[in-house]
Amino acid sequence: MWNDKNYHTLDWELKNIFGEKTIKLSIDGGFTCPNRDGTKGSKGCIFCSERGSGDFNSDCSKSIREQIVEQKQIMSKKWNSSTCIAYFQNYTNTYDNVENLRKKYLEALRCENIKGLAIATRPDCIDEETAELLSELNEKTFLWVELGLQTTDERSSNFIRRGYSLDTFNSCVQLLRKHGIRTVIHIILGLPTETRDQMLSTISYVSEQKPWGVKLHMLHVLKNTDLAEYFNKTQFHLLSLDEYVELVCDSLEILDKNIVIHRITGDGKKSNLIEPRWTLNKLKVLSDIDRELKNRGSYQGKYAPL
Repeated sequence: MWNDKNYHTLDWELKNIFGEKTIKLSIDGGFTCPNRDGTKGSKGCIFCSERGSGDFNSDCSKSIREQIVEQKQIMSKKWNSSTCIAYFQNYTNTYDNVENLRKKYLEALRCENIKGLAIATRPDCIDEETAELLSELNEKTFLWVELGLQTTDERSSNFIRRGYSLDTFNSCVQLLRKHGIRTVIHIILGLPTETRDQMLSTISYVSEQKPWGVKLHMLHVLKNTDLAEYFNKTQFHLLSLDEYVELVCDSLEILDKNIVIHRITGDGKKSNLIEPRWTLNKLKVLSDIDRELKNRGSYQGKYAPL
């Protein structure tokens, strides 16, 4: 259905839109987070790394243009393509006044071969004024906004210190939808407070929202995080590779087939990763998921409601 994959990959989607391989360039816009600066909290989410999930980004002391040039040089070793998306990845990339946001986004768009923007943020950091800016950008370029939901379970939300309610998330999704902005939702699998059924309940909920895209993450225990301290104390169960592969395939089967799968496994930086170490072999994780779907004779959306 999607070339050689049994799920709707981002690679397939963007090749259909732009006609070639599209490369995401991860950049640091120099933002912080209300869950770190004292507005909502000071420690961030329990799993978040010191760089706010931007461990592979360039240094924010460099200009956005300099970071893009640097990232292009790094990525050119893997792929030769003239189509790039500037990905504002770490911390909360709408957490600033609209004037500063516009300046940073437009600086990225003025760079050579940048055909779009991906903006990762929190749903409690998008108001009507910010949404109008995003709508303005959406008319100029290919844009999507990423929201870190992680879970719909209230107990898990409190455990990870997410700092906003499900109602806040829903309101943000509706606001972005009103402005015609593509939305990508992040989900974490393997939270120690959840059963398999609870994880799949989050998947079903997200599928019902019909976002443009979804990112599935395995829970990583990273050094210098409160999750690492909790793991050292409790040694809570982390999903094995086989368990994760089965859960991802179960998730794909109930996700609407039109939802673009941006990620089905994470990239923990080797020097910072405590567990699970099997996630470092990304190619094996991906191939095992492909194999399991084929063994099942299954595909994304097989059991999704019509």
